[in-house]
Amino acid sequence: MLVASFLPAVARVLQTLFPDCLWALDPKVAISPTTGSPQIALTFDDGPHPVYTPQLLSILERYQVQASFFWLGACVDRNPTIARAVYEAGHWIGLHGYDHQSFPLLSPSDVQAQLEQTRTSIVQACQIDAGWLRDVRPPNGLFTPNTLRHLRQGGYRPVMWSVVPIDWTCPGPAVVVDRVLRQTKAGSHIVLHDGAYGGRDVAQVVDRLVPTLLAKNFEFVTIAKFWQLKHNQ
Repeated sequence: MLVASFLPAVARVLQTLFPDCLWALDPKVAISPTTGSPQIALTFDDGPHPVYTPQLLSILERYQVQASFFWLGACVDRNPTIARAVYEAGHWIGLHGYDHQSFPLLSPSDVQAQLEQTRTSIVQACQIDAGWLRDVRPPNGLFTPNTLRHLRQGGYRPVMWSVVPIDWTCPGPAVVVDRVLRQTKAGSHIVLHDGAYGGRDVAQVVDRLVPTLLAKNFEFVTIAKFWQLKHNQ
């Protein structure tokens, strides 16, 4: 698909224009000082889902990989037990809005309400402190300079991506895996989906993708670690 090959170039341009967002890392800083392994982030949007997320969680546990999940508050409200299981497994949690409305189409107060409502849902499901939930990936990856300004004013950190295999169109696990492998390098920031769109294949994708990347000596780290590394760039 043309869009799949075009998006990485778009991400590189946007990273230059909006450096305060978390995109990819400089490959030179994304090398583990202890193992020498290139570090990457594996992230998932749109969950938690009652079927796809537990399947995914099982695969991540099998390979002992830590990932980062950007949740919709409405999905957390429907699946609080699954949300708690993801958190207790040690994965990083971020916000993706309450019901996937694009932030540029909302007023600043509505965006704030979406994020606060999602925060509340996660706090109640996972029994964690609200201040721990600072990372926000805008739905559909859409934002404006005003969106970013309001996020920063609210104490949030905007998180984007660099490897987007368009898995929500369900082109098949082999296609998604191939797209990710062709784009991934030290500092890559991969986004997949475990929600209603794309989640059908996510466990199969990750079950093929993770061991292949581990065999190439990649080390999976969370978005929290990526922020630490970004400050060293």
